[in-house]
Amino acid sequence: MTDFLAALGLVLAIEGLIFAAFPTAAKRALAEASEAPVERMRLVGVVSAVVGVVIIWYVRWGGA
Repeated sequence: MTDFLAALGLVLAIEGLIFAAFPTAAKRALAEASEAPVERMRLVGVVSAVVGVVIIWYVRWGGA
């Protein structure tokens, strides 16, 4: 649970930095995402989840 909370905090920190440093670009990206087809959003979500799990696996058990 500690790792999950640390990861959540890291995600929030990175998102906060992006919105603070590049508010116009972030707003544009959100607008484009809201207009994207559901199928594309689902694919991006699945690919992101798989890449995230692979990164976590590698860092935890793969030799890094």
